[in-house]
Amino acid sequence: MKILQNLIGGVWEDPLYAVQLDLINPATEELIARYPAGSADDVDRAVDAADDAHAEWAALPVTERVEHLARWASAIDEHADELAELECQEMGKPIALGRSFIDGAVQGFRFAAEEAVQYPFVETIPAADGSSSTIVRHPLGATAVITPWNFPVPMVLGALGPLLAAGNTVVVKPSERSPLSTARLFELCTLPPGVANLVLGDSRAGAPLTAHRKIRLVHFTGSVQAGRRIGAETGSRLCRSVLELGGKDPVVVDAGVDPVATAQAVAFGAFVNTGQICTSMERIYVHRDIADAFIDALTDAASTFTFGDGHDAETVMGPMVDDRQRTIVHQHVTDALARGAHVRCGGQVPQGRGFFYPATVLTDVDDSMLVMTEETFGPIAPVVVVDSFEEGIERAGGSRFALGATVYTRDPAHAAAASAIPAGVTWINQWQGGGPERLYEPAGDSGMGATGARAAYDAATRPATIHTAAGLGSS
Repeated sequence: MKILQNLIGGVWEDPLYAVQLDLINPATEELIARYPAGSADDVDRAVDAADDAHAEWAALPVTERVEHLARWASAIDEHADELAELECQEMGKPIALGRSFIDGAVQGFRFAAEEAVQYPFVETIPAADGSSSTIVRHPLGATAVITPWNFPVPMVLGALGPLLAAGNTVVVKPSERSPLSTARLFELCTLPPGVANLVLGDSRAGAPLTAHRKIRLVHFTGSVQAGRRIGAETGSRLCRSVLELGGKDPVVVDAGVDPVATAQAVAFGAFVNTGQICTSMERIYVHRDIADAFIDALTDAASTFTFGDGHDAETVMGPMVDDRQRTIVHQHVTDALARGAHVRCGGQVPQGRGFFYPATVLTDVDDSMLVMTEETFGPIAPVVVVDSFEEGIERAGGSRFALGATVYTRDPAHAAAASAIPAGVTWINQWQGGGPERLYEPAGDSGMGATGARAAYDAATRPATIHTAAGLGSS
């Protein structure tokens, strides 16, 4: 069993208070680590360390900051297998799956850092009268990053690249449900002391961090409830926030597509990582013309998503992160059944150790059910049969969430019509397509604040203009 510490100013330290929390392996229900519960005093020290380190870090040439980040990325590469193993222990992710996402995250981290070299931190614009305006984009200072439990390492790296390369310093608080791999990630950190700090804990660390007067930006990924509180809190003190608060992503399956191939793609989007992805396919609208064949194929595909311990190479799906999350998922299923839905497969809590839940396909669902209105965050595929593509698009846009959406169609006009869905990202015929250069902003209850590519640097900097009148320096 490991005892985790905070990283403050480059030094690993015990918390100021002795309260510890237990970390349980969700596949075996064994105790694997203990970590600090968090406190405002620990947060104060971490933020002070970030604030103290900011001036020197921001003064470095951007190329030197990028070189520092590249060295950290290389260290992560060398230990990617170990990090994937730790993610498996703390939240159940199959090791091969975890490794693939970590590899992608390191690539994205490098890409985001290298974007800093091209970003216009200083830009001079001449005017016709001989004057000029110079736009200088300053780093904000000490920033806070709070990450969720479903992709511990990738979510940290995705947030940190632009913040650090732009010259900010950070305090990271990972989810209390998966602190193990993030702690190891920071053990591998090669940045100067105080540039990247780690504080562990639950809301006892998170709340004082987001409220801290020295924090100039909060980058939060998590629940709507917490996001609303953070948005109100940061707004009251004129501090920026970037909030990604989850989704209830729709899928529209048009007539004319291959129902079997499309069902297999949708099964992956619904069940990979045990459905614990913000952009998981959680509402499926299929055209009546192919509905029977699609539902049969989706049910067959679900049977291939066998669950088990992520250390087993045969495991396709790991457990839910904990019993609390599994309870939410099963409540959504039982609510749907009580309101008239039918189970094609799954839908039962397995016996034995571990917080497992089977890949589940539901039919005859409607918009009165929790499984269609609230984020489920589990391996559930609820299917609605629609009479037209237009109906599918309309219903896809009817949620209070607007993070991602996917459309499968062979009709170019229908592909163009997919832009009517109010999502931050819409994929056509390929879920999760695109590279690190994409940018988006969630809408509705899915959050606010553009991110990705240049937008991430715009969020991480404050522009100021210096206007110089014509004739400066003339005799």
